[in-house]
Amino acid sequence: MAMNWPTFFTRLGSAIVFSAIMMTGLLWNKLAFAVLVSVILLLCMREYLRLMKKIDTEEVWPKWLQPIMLAGSLVWLWLTFFTYSYQWPWPALLFLPVLVLLCAALSKKTALRAGMYAVGGFFYILLPMILLLQMRFISLAIPLALVLMIWMNDTMAYIVGSFIGKTPFSEISPKKTWEGTIGGAILTIAGAAIWGYYSHYYNMIDWMVLALCASLAGTAGDLLESKLKRMAGVKDSGAIMPGHGGALDRFDSLLVATPFAFCYAYFFMPAISLHIF
Repeated sequence: MAMNWPTFFTRLGSAIVFSAIMMTGLLWNKLAFAVLVSVILLLCMREYLRLMKKIDTEEVWPKWLQPIMLAGSLVWLWLTFFTYSYQWPWPALLFLPVLVLLCAALSKKTALRAGMYAVGGFFYILLPMILLLQMRFISLAIPLALVLMIWMNDTMAYIVGSFIGKTPFSEISPKKTWEGTIGGAILTIAGAAIWGYYSHYYNMIDWMVLALCASLAGTAGDLLESKLKRMAGVKDSGAIMPGHGGALDRFDSLLVATPFAFCYAYFFMPAISLHIF
């Protein structure tokens, strides 16, 4: 597969602007991080619901469903933020999905299936965003490293696959190759090992496990979103980023990698206060 240089530079320019916004939210303070996560949540949730409507065109989609999804998700995210701790009442998160399903079932035209799609959005998008915010309370270094590792894995997989990729990885995403996927994972984990060797924060194994989450679970997240787009019959989930598509296209890996990274960080990575500004 030959390198497509115009596409590469379009993606690069878009990624530079995107990275500047991401780094500001990640590095500034907890409030800026919460605002960044809120924007990601709203954009991804809106695109997810749009995909679901295209996938199931016969289902009744009440007008109130999307506003409740967006507002409810935002409320739960900020409730998490104001606890300022990763010890919070997790069962309370079940209230919103139950409310959505109940309203969908009792609507004039039963929209139970649409309600179930919406509940899927809570677990696919809202829960990872809450966990990402919780990792920020453990240490700024963890979500920052996870995001950078996902970027590195995507970039290295694209470059390696462009030069030596020959074997298709999956029918879901024909452009991915085994060579690119394996190469991206190896380079990401190797980079994490080098960083961990010299880092004063946590140890080499911690960073390598996060890199493993970024490469393996991140690739699974990419394939999952590609499958949804194929079912919906669209190329991109949106068009907010030239060369990258929509927010869901850009954060698909993060959505699936975050729960795995959180589980490891919660049990094995103690809280460390780290301030950049």
